[in-house]
Amino acid sequence: MTVDGATEIFEEHRPVLTGVAYRMLGRVADAEDVVQEAWLKWSAAAREDVREPRAFLVRITTRLAIDRLRRLRSRRETYPGVWLPEPLVTDFGPTLPDTAERAVLADSVSLAVLVVLESLSPLERAVFVLREAFGFPYAEIAAALDRTEAAVRQLAGRARRHVEERKPRYDVDPAERRDLTERFLAAASGGGIEQLLSLLSLLAPDVRLVGDGGGRAKAARRVIETAGKVGRFLFAVAGALDPGGEIRVMELNGGPAVVHFIGGKADTVFQIEVGQGVIQCSYIIRNPDKLSGLPVV
Repeated sequence: MTVDGATEIFEEHRPVLTGVAYRMLGRVADAEDVVQEAWLKWSAAAREDVREPRAFLVRITTRLAIDRLRRLRSRRETYPGVWLPEPLVTDFGPTLPDTAERAVLADSVSLAVLVVLESLSPLERAVFVLREAFGFPYAEIAAALDRTEAAVRQLAGRARRHVEERKPRYDVDPAERRDLTERFLAAASGGGIEQLLSLLSLLAPDVRLVGDGGGRAKAARRVIETAGKVGRFLFAVAGALDPGGEIRVMELNGGPAVVHFIGGKADTVFQIEVGQGVIQCSYIIRNPDKLSGLPVV
């Protein structure tokens, strides 16, 4: 196989490899590093002996991601405040005509699911990602992880139960979520008592707010709960935003998000979870390390 042929094959599978690595690690930069390492191993491999390049590349990428995740765990345990995944611009493009397939991929990169995946072991997370997000056969996952198929099925069942118990259980129409996001933006940025009351009416009584400043930007260090506390906090945050900035609604992690830009660079990301017609959870990401990969406007 020529170098050009090897490059062509790798680029063909890069979207899947990046998707696996991001869901494993929750950070775009880490995912890109893992995919680059996978390329180095692929370019140095005896490729003429590889019968199924896709399976070979996924195996390399998954193992590299597991190793990196194990190294990152200790750092995340000492992270200042709550650790949230890095926002990912999601555009699944014209290659996924099936609405159900798009929904599965969008759900698998949602902040809510990625936060739950943080509580899985690296092996459980790998099995869940490969099986639930990408539909890999158990036999292929077993080969990738050097485990028996029976062991992989056990890991998959345990991981699936763990995720289902902890992730939000609301079926939300994307149009409803976008509508609530825009109403949330209008209410939070109004600046008066009527707007505050309007914002409170959008929040579930037991709504939660999760912030991530990484110790480098102001954000809630602990989870804030109840509509009154969350509403007042959001109202204060919106009032403190730089009036010279620009606000846009973008699709991040499979859903609409409000992004505040200063000088063309993302400064704050707001995203909400919706259920039963109200906001169930709000995420605020301000750590500049996690926003540097968003587009400049």
